[in-house]
Amino acid sequence: MAVVERGARRPAATRQLLADHVYDAVLDLLIDGEYQAGTTLGIDALAREFEVSQTPVREALARLEATGLVRRTALKGYRVAPVVTPGELERLMQARLVLECANAELAALAMDDEILQRLEDAVHDLAVAPLGPSFHEFRQYWAADERFHLVIAEATGNEFLQSAYAALGGTIQRFRLFGGRGVTDSDHCVAEHTKVLDALRTGDPVRARAGMAAHITEARDRALAAYDLTGSPVEPTGA
Repeated sequence: MAVVERGARRPAATRQLLADHVYDAVLDLLIDGEYQAGTTLGIDALAREFEVSQTPVREALARLEATGLVRRTALKGYRVAPVVTPGELERLMQARLVLECANAELAALAMDDEILQRLEDAVHDLAVAPLGPSFHEFRQYWAADERFHLVIAEATGNEFLQSAYAALGGTIQRFRLFGGRGVTDSDHCVAEHTKVLDALRTGDPVRARAGMAAHITEARDRALAAYDLTGSPVEPTGA
C-alpha cells in the first residue's frame, strides 16, 4: 500500500482552502484504499491529523458524502462507504444514461465557440494526463473527465439538471475501481469523449444523445469488467 505523504498536504490558511485541502487529501486516501470500507472518519482525529480545526473537516466530509464515498449515520458520524457493487454500478449508469443523454441533447442546441473550446481543452487534458497508479498521480485525468461532463451539464442552462448531475457522483465512483493500479481504459475514454465532442460540434441533438449514450454504455461495461465473478473488485495486477 502506498505511503501517504502527510507533509505534502499541509493546508494554506483560509477556511475554504483548509476545507479544500482536507477534501483533496481524504479523497486521495479513499481512492487509493488507505481507508478501508467501514472505517470511522472521526472529525477530531482528522482535525489533528491535518492540523486544522473541526470546521473545515466537517465541510470536507459533507462534500465527500455527496460523492457516495463517505456515509453519515445519525449519532455515529461518518464512515467510509463500501466500494459500489456491480448492481449499484449498473443502477448508477442507468441514472447517468437518463440524465447525461438529456444533457448532451440540450447542450448541442446551445453550442458556441466558448463552450466548444472548454470541451476541447478537457479532451486534450484527458489525453495527456498521467494515468497512475495512485490517485494523486491520475487525479488530473479524473478532473479532466469530470470537467468534460460538467461543461455539458452547464451548457444545458438548466440549474436543476446541473444539480442532479452533481448529486450523482458518477465519475468518481467508477474511478474508485482504479485505485492502486491506475487508469486502464484511457485510449477508449479519450476516443469516446472525442466522438461526443464531434457530435456536439455539429449542433445535432440526436447525434449528441447517441454519442453520450455510447460513451456511458461502454464505460459501464468496462467498469463491470473490473469485478470478478464473486462480485468483488478485481485485485490490481502488477502493483
